[in-house]
Amino acid sequence: MRKIAWFAVLLSLLSATVARATVFGKVGGVIHDPHHRPIKGALVTLHAADSDFTETQTTNQDGEFRFLTIPLGEYILSVAQPGFSTGEQHITVATDSTAALHFQLSIATVQQSTHVTAESSVTNPDSATPMTLISRENIARTPGADRTNSLTMITDYVPGAYVTHDMLHMRGGHQLSWLIDGVAIPNTNIASNIGPQIDPKDIDYLEANRGSYTADMGTRTYGAFDIVPRSGFERDREGELVIALGNYYQNNNQLSLGGHSEKFAWYTSLNGNRSNDGLQPPIEQPIHDAENGYGGFASFIYNHDSANQLRVVTQARADYYQIPYDPNADSWQNQLYNSSGLRDGEHETDFYTAFTWVHTYSSSTLLQLSPFYHFNSAKYEPSAHDQPTATTSDQTANYGGLQGSISTVVAKNSISAGIYGYGQHESDLFGVVFNDGSYPNFSHPQSIAGGLVETFVQDNYRPTSWLALIGGVRQSHFQAAITENTFYPRLGVAVQVPKLHWVFRGFYGWYYQPPPLTTISGPVLEFATGNNTSFIPLHGERDEEYQFGVQIPYHGWLLDADTFRTRVTNFLDHSNIGESSIFIPVTVQGALIQAWELTLRSPQSWRYGQFHLAYSNQIAQQIGPITGGLICSPPGSEACAVAPGYSPLDHDQRNTLNFGFNANLPFHAYGSFNVYYGSGFSNGFPDPPSPFTGDYLPAHTTADLAVGKAFGERFTVSATTINVANTRVLLDNSLTFGGFHYNEPRQIYGEVRYRFHF
Repeated sequence: MRKIAWFAVLLSLLSATVARATVFGKVGGVIHDPHHRPIKGALVTLHAADSDFTETQTTNQDGEFRFLTIPLGEYILSVAQPGFSTGEQHITVATDSTAALHFQLSIATVQQSTHVTAESSVTNPDSATPMTLISRENIARTPGADRTNSLTMITDYVPGAYVTHDMLHMRGGHQLSWLIDGVAIPNTNIASNIGPQIDPKDIDYLEANRGSYTADMGTRTYGAFDIVPRSGFERDREGELVIALGNYYQNNNQLSLGGHSEKFAWYTSLNGNRSNDGLQPPIEQPIHDAENGYGGFASFIYNHDSANQLRVVTQARADYYQIPYDPNADSWQNQLYNSSGLRDGEHETDFYTAFTWVHTYSSSTLLQLSPFYHFNSAKYEPSAHDQPTATTSDQTANYGGLQGSISTVVAKNSISAGIYGYGQHESDLFGVVFNDGSYPNFSHPQSIAGGLVETFVQDNYRPTSWLALIGGVRQSHFQAAITENTFYPRLGVAVQVPKLHWVFRGFYGWYYQPPPLTTISGPVLEFATGNNTSFIPLHGERDEEYQFGVQIPYHGWLLDADTFRTRVTNFLDHSNIGESSIFIPVTVQGALIQAWELTLRSPQSWRYGQFHLAYSNQIAQQIGPITGGLICSPPGSEACAVAPGYSPLDHDQRNTLNFGFNANLPFHAYGSFNVYYGSGFSNGFPDPPSPFTGDYLPAHTTADLAVGKAFGERFTVSATTINVANTRVLLDNSLTFGGFHYNEPRQIYGEVRYRFHF
């Protein structure tokens, strides 16, 4: 009854309060003549660089204009007024930022009209958050980035981001937030899911944020990925069919349709994929490693009037992965973790839908409200004849909640406040069949409910045009098997050097990440106890972050450098029971993550193409014993003692570098490449029979290539090679999803895109 009453309070609170949900930035400015007198009634048009999305305004008596609800991305802003030349500027809009523009229109002569182009600024002087913006053109051209289950769009462009043991890691952790149309997708099952939740081909822009979040940006410390999906504004009753075929019997196909009118835009897609090279295999040759999946996506936007916009986003996916194994029982890998007897598979299902109402009260006040629902299921299914054990793990979670915000501008303050919350019901089943007869078989279902409510207040104060002072607090209330409350500050500053447009940033803040609801009891707990482990409820992770950085623009190029330190209590990770494939979330006493990061990008409109570079020098360490979840038992015993001081996390990699180029070639062709270097992950088995005796596994370098050509407006043909040299290396030896993990073998595939009207 206590749980039911708590949920009733949660739902009533959510229905009565507004919370944050945004992928929007603001664009504002002043239009004046050569004598600096404001120009009233000038027509200001904001046009998306790659679609038909357009907003228009006329300037007020002070020559001012302001757009409040502009989705993140690239835009062209133009200003027209009879008797004056036309002004135009290319701008980039980021989430929760304000592009403040100054236009001076010159007087047009009778003989000629003059076109004035203002200088474009690619820095963000309103934020202390380092951010990388990835467009759909980047995704389409970067080798391998547009495949359904690919995360290359992140790992090639975002420093400190890589995939190891089949999970995306960033900044030393794997607690990452995904948002679609600004609405956060809750998912606490960090140990069970493999597949991404959205096809990259459905993405218009991806904004990757790396720490230093303001109070309205959530709680996942390591990374937040805000997706602006394809909306239909880029199409006029048009469709696209994508067919890709390659070695390992891979195919990657999608059919998408979209269109728009003045008030309504829609986009839908269906996709399917398969390959015989799915997960990272425990040996160089993929064996029993097929994957297949299918899914759909839809986005609808309706502008009822100038003050009200309605947005609906929904997606559904189903994926299946065979768990690869090492067939040679005598190999050195199988002496450390014997996968030769496994014939397992993983089924994953994911469904998400969100509705957003955006209401503009005035030129300075905005309300957003977004109810959402998320279903997620991961079923690890063994062969009945697995040796020595056949383990089953079926985890299903339902999340329902709401987020939204109300924001306004008062004098030089941009103020926002709101709430984010959800209720969660988790149903888990753990079972083991002991084919070696070592223990009685068991299968034990269990369920648990809980939820999270967070409130925030945030202010961005601009005392001058070159200084932004950022401050806010976020309060969290989590309730499940345990109850936790936090009240944490976040403070930042951004200083823009006049004329140079360099932006220096500083940040200090605290975060609370709610724990997974997973629990074990009954025969599962008895089995764990028999393997010198036990289970205690998990507590939320608490993080303290310092970060300093600088953005340096030069003729459209942008260099962004930062350094950060994150000190963690109750670091969330995952472990397995004995030699089984039952993965249970755990918390480690503490962690310390420190890094230097650097990104360098050329302008997207650079005539030769676009260059990108991402580098990270990172140290990710842990300290102390496991404190929650599947702990060593009995605590304090000699068998449970851990070495004093810090030691590397299993996904610690000191140096990571990606650089590449998307080139514009003659005859409507393009060529792209990316080179990846990793210095090697920490070595979990340095003793014989392992051939790797150092603290870290070997360094590795791979290169990817793609070439393509458009034939008219309907056809585009491309060829892609992943890991051109077929360089194979052991990435890591953490015991998840089949044991050890080698990188991808060479893959070659061709892709055809056919565009049509209907």
